[in-house]
Amino acid sequence: MNSISGIVAALCIAAGLAAAGWLGGQALIESREPIRTVTVKGLSERPVDADLGFWPIKFVATGATLEAARAGLETADAAVRDFLLEAGFPAEAMRVQNILVEDRLAGYNAGNTPGEARFVLTEEFLVTSSEVEAIAEAARNVGELLRAGVVFSSDAYNAGPSYTFTGLNALKTDMLAEATQRAREAAEEFAREAGAAVGTIQTANQGIFEILAEVEIPDQRPEKQIEKKVRVVTTITYFLE
Repeated sequence: MNSISGIVAALCIAAGLAAAGWLGGQALIESREPIRTVTVKGLSERPVDADLGFWPIKFVATGATLEAARAGLETADAAVRDFLLEAGFPAEAMRVQNILVEDRLAGYNAGNTPGEARFVLTEEFLVTSSEVEAIAEAARNVGELLRAGVVFSSDAYNAGPSYTFTGLNALKTDMLAEATQRAREAAEEFAREAGAAVGTIQTANQGIFEILAEVEIPDQRPEKQIEKKVRVVTTITYFLE
């Protein structure tokens, strides 16, 4: 009787080991099957208009003495303020950012400096307003300041107004939903062609929101344009079933 029980126990153990070995083999086979995924991108864009404008105005005055140069700069500053007030900008929209003083006789080419232009004062003036069209109109009429005797600095890179869009947060949710939906549609199209179905998301990257010029113009910096577009591209990897 004991020998029969021992034989039965041994057979049970052997069967258990065989079953465990088979299951382990199946698990190994399944783990070696390639995971099928598809990575797609979804785009969302919105046309927007800038809602905040900045107009840096840099002008200079020269004089044989520091006092003379300062008086010339004060005259130019008053002309600029009068021009902007007449254009409808409140005084609080204007501020002086910096005043630079240069003594040309202390420079490298001091001997070539005419005495009446020894001192050069440069004022960096800034207008900030949500009335972007008013800023654009005033900038187009800048010739009036030239007629008033204002001498502008030769800093061409910063010349003219710049515009920005500040309402991005109000667009983010809808744009991300749209970009995600378009990514899903692209994944489903790929899955149909591959004879599969789109499963759950493996990884997702929402991308970076960009504020760009609505129309790309050669040699035209995007911040100089009022018409803009907000753009975001999401990258999503889906499992395929």
